[in-house]
Amino acid sequence: MNFPMIVYILGWIMNFEAIFLVIPLISAIAFGENTIVPLIITIAICAAIGVPITMKKPEESSLHSRDGYVIVSLSWIVLSVMGALPFVFSGAIPRFVDALFETVSGFTTTGATILSDVEAMPKSLLLWRSFTHWVGGMGVLVFIMAFLPLSGGQNLHIMKAESPGPSVSKLVPRIKTTALLLYSIYLVMTAIEFILLLFGGMTVFEAMNTAFATAGTGGFAVKNDGLAGYSEFVRMVVTVFMILFGINFNVYFLILSKKFKDALKISEVWYFLGIIAVATTLITVNIKNLFPSVGAAFRSAIFTVSSVISSTGFTAVDFNLWPELSRTIIVLIMFIGACTGSTGGGIKVYRIVILFKSMGKELHTLIHPKQVKKIRMDQHEIEHEVIRSVNVFMVCYILVFVISLLCISFEDYDMITNFTAVTTTINNIGPGLDLVGPTANFGFFSPFSKMVLIFDMLAGRLELFPMLLLFSPVTWKK
Repeated sequence: MNFPMIVYILGWIMNFEAIFLVIPLISAIAFGENTIVPLIITIAICAAIGVPITMKKPEESSLHSRDGYVIVSLSWIVLSVMGALPFVFSGAIPRFVDALFETVSGFTTTGATILSDVEAMPKSLLLWRSFTHWVGGMGVLVFIMAFLPLSGGQNLHIMKAESPGPSVSKLVPRIKTTALLLYSIYLVMTAIEFILLLFGGMTVFEAMNTAFATAGTGGFAVKNDGLAGYSEFVRMVVTVFMILFGINFNVYFLILSKKFKDALKISEVWYFLGIIAVATTLITVNIKNLFPSVGAAFRSAIFTVSSVISSTGFTAVDFNLWPELSRTIIVLIMFIGACTGSTGGGIKVYRIVILFKSMGKELHTLIHPKQVKKIRMDQHEIEHEVIRSVNVFMVCYILVFVISLLCISFEDYDMITNFTAVTTTINNIGPGLDLVGPTANFGFFSPFSKMVLIFDMLAGRLELFPMLLLFSPVTWKK
């Protein structure tokens, strides 16, 4: 374990967070809010810790896979703890556990909130909430790797630990170039949505917050009713971009490289779009009597399905009031989630497909035990290592889910509330059902339950293993 190098990179995390906090500081100055001093204090703390640590790079800079996992998990914890300070210092969220919940929900792009009145918050802190979505969506370490003086192999260990999906590959030979390319695509897509939202009648502040939250598939809104009060045009723009940000970014790279046929061959995207189409159709039919027209029912259905499966969590209608079939479909697609290599959460479509293909292979083997059957995806044979990692992931996922559910059940809330609270946090969705529905919040949970859900949000965003390895004695052995 290379502890000096781990501390060095954590120092850079603090430095970059100090830079990130300049954005809400500018907002606080522009709006003349009383959050200026709390933001300056937080920036000073981050810089006072980070700058001295990064003054000199450790002589031994090599990193191994476990170093990468530890760096990623500790970086997200440090990022969240420091990011919660402006809420506490300003008194906007005086209890640290609540502020940490809100910040972790932001960085992990979950969008679950403890706030009952969002509009009462200072605008600078609302912007900080939404900006944490944007930073966490693509991965803060993916961003920092574009600037840190590390070799490609070391960067790859970090990228594998932070990036969502069963496997990580380089889009171009150099990891730094890959990181810059990903963030360039990310930034351009965010800017396009921002401009379209302005055309839809949003103010600059509202459009910026919404674009940040959509890009990171986070879902923090600046209005108490979410996006319900905005025009149909705004909601459709957000719907389209929630789907786009839920798609594997390799598709966009291939399109930019003019490899259109290769982009169309990525079957995970077609599965993703197919699930959206089927879920939207079923829900539209199920809820059509609740709306004045089938068109209105369809628009509400596709917005909600896109919001949930991409793990964005924006709300425009209270789906908690829909029939049981629609509510069940919504919970099911919470588990499926978005594509690998996207900013979305959930188990991921790629894993779900591999699990079904593995099940089919086992059933085939029972009938034809001597026949060798390979699992293929996009005309390529899936390596046994990938299948094994998917199976192990699912075991860990179920284990974490069950333990979390048991932990928060001590408060004696109803089963649907507890079940969907864990579901929506571990899958980084945002709203659940019943007491944690679209019009509710998570503020009623005890500090202990909030810490459990905080862990779930971090574990879900980092694909479980980085967080679980922190509790393994083997990780810390020399």
